[in-house]
Amino acid sequence: MKYASEAPAGRAVEAAARSAVPVPAPDEQHGTRNKVARSILDHGPSTAAELALRLELTQAAVRRHLDTLVADGVVEPREKRVYGARGRGRPAKVFALTDCGRDAFDQAYDELAMDALRWIEQSAGGGEAGRAAVAAFARARLAAQAVAYRQAVEAAEPESRAQALARALSADGYAATARSAPVGEQLCQHHCPVAHAAERYPQLCEAETEVFSQLLGTHVQRLATIAHGDGVCTTYIPGTGKAEKASPSKTPSKTKTTTASASTAGRNPE
Repeated sequence: MKYASEAPAGRAVEAAARSAVPVPAPDEQHGTRNKVARSILDHGPSTAAELALRLELTQAAVRRHLDTLVADGVVEPREKRVYGARGRGRPAKVFALTDCGRDAFDQAYDELAMDALRWIEQSAGGGEAGRAAVAAFARARLAAQAVAYRQAVEAAEPESRAQALARALSADGYAATARSAPVGEQLCQHHCPVAHAAERYPQLCEAETEVFSQLLGTHVQRLATIAHGDGVCTTYIPGTGKAEKASPSKTPSKTKTTTASASTAGRNPE
């Protein structure tokens, strides 16, 4: 009699369980978290609302995944940077990938790049000569990449050159975008395949900035870099009339490039 009286209750529990909303399997949850992290990689630091819109998820679901990613050290919350006048209320919180999070993506050759650059530096004798050798290598490497970039930029209208360069960079894995900024544009690279190498050898960032300047036919200014702890590599492109009409095939001697000093590279100026 004891077991018979408990049977209806047991069946009721089973029925309630079957009617409940299914809980995603662990593998499914892991896959969705990867999509959240990948979206941040491709689009840069993002709010929960932006991620929910891109991934067609509820904000509550996105926040649960973000909590796990934060606990795992894959992403970190930051205060959203506001350009121009700031409205009322606290700025929205954005989530950016940490170094650990970036390592989970395609940085498998970072150690090889570090070894190669170290060998170049030491083979040239180290010191100033070694740094110059690394800079020469960086320029040569970027010059080869810039062939395809130049074709894309020269085929675009002057006002669309930054967007054309962003698309060409994205094809090489830099997840780049171009957006309007006060009196110009900002070219943003949300991923850097050689971030760790660039942290040790800033010549890589400097050579890249020089190439951007040559391609766009105007001086540019690097405001932030992933290699120095920022969430996005950001390059400012002034939008003056003369700069837009300038030929994108200018030689380096006629193009002024503004880069940060070694001690402040990658930091936004105050």
